[in-house]
Amino acid sequence: MRKIIASIDFGSDTIKIVVGEFIKDKFLVLAAISHQSKGIKKGVIVDLDATTSSLQEALKEIETRIGLEVKKVILNIPSYYANFELGSGQTTISNETGFVSGNDIVRAIQGSVYNQIPENMELINVVPVEFTIDDSERVENPMSMTAKKLGVKTVLITTPKKNVYPVLNVIENLGLQASDIILGSMSDYYTFNNPEMDKVSGVIINVGHETTSVSIFNKGIIVNTEILEIGNVNIDNDISFIYKVNSNDAKILKENLALSHIRNADAAHFEEVTNKLNENIKINQYEITEIVASRVDEILKLAKKQINLLTKKEISYIIITGGITELKDFSLTVESIFGKSATVGLMNTLGVRSGIFSCSLGMINFFNNKMKMRNKDYCIFNDIQLEDLSGEGKKINIDNDSILGKIFGYFFDN
Repeated sequence: MRKIIASIDFGSDTIKIVVGEFIKDKFLVLAAISHQSKGIKKGVIVDLDATTSSLQEALKEIETRIGLEVKKVILNIPSYYANFELGSGQTTISNETGFVSGNDIVRAIQGSVYNQIPENMELINVVPVEFTIDDSERVENPMSMTAKKLGVKTVLITTPKKNVYPVLNVIENLGLQASDIILGSMSDYYTFNNPEMDKVSGVIINVGHETTSVSIFNKGIIVNTEILEIGNVNIDNDISFIYKVNSNDAKILKENLALSHIRNADAAHFEEVTNKLNENIKINQYEITEIVASRVDEILKLAKKQINLLTKKEISYIIITGGITELKDFSLTVESIFGKSATVGLMNTLGVRSGIFSCSLGMINFFNNKMKMRNKDYCIFNDIQLEDLSGEGKKINIDNDSILGKIFGYFFDN
């Protein structure tokens, strides 16, 4: 069975959609797009109609590229006021062989959730920390091991219902099915993680359009996160205000002329632009870099301060990602503030090498890992549609009869 998965990342500036396939544990991107979003403010949907329209346009673009309708997706949920609680569950292995199956793992995890979710919150993710075989042996993955009882310790991740239902309403409006949902701040870890990171504590900072998330991970498990209401748009606003240019020109100047650090800025390098007063002005690289570098410094220093507020543990790594990392000489600014302890997240997957896709890719990796633990394969297309994707057979539309269930059901039904 082919393993094709799609994700949607709702951002304040753009909606990112990635569709890709796992072949021998290597992820290959089939299509990835970043489409202008509307109706989203600081990562939260504030206008359902506008966001629905934006997503509809984005889906048309991605579907044109792959030649099939996308009807099953993984979604990210805003991390505002996310809560993290420990849970534990246990189940009896009742099959004749005594081997632990994917269903046994699901039942144990399910048991860790009962009566644990406050009335005003919704369950987003249940992350297994460790499993126990017959109350004695601790293992990371008990699949196919012999046992009479299987226990599990988990981290239950919840967010306020108001963060969740607008996203689900947009999806339901377009007849989409949510294959899974994941906390936005969790996603980046599954883009950059490696075996060493799974043994220590660290931080991932994602600088988005209007917000910056600072997330603490302990042995691969998210334990805390905070959203700072500052991001890339603040840089654009500074340029727009000082030079009296529109926001689009400000963004172009930032991307094409400015540097993130003053060290290599060249006063002889300049761009000409017409401002809002219809004046032709020259902007040199050194001057605009001073503006940009000042704001980038502020964002990263606020993130650094937040790390100290969120954890007292020794931090072994700091990874910074998001669209801001595309700024020239960004690594110089990172080093000047964090020293050698921080790195810029490198996107090595062909087709999604920009930092803006780190959340989208992480969502897919997270879901794939979950399916592997349950010993299940998953694909958003059926066999006939896969023939179309391969260039065989006649193209048909995917069934549009899926109805969104309760969030509690998402985790245990997949």
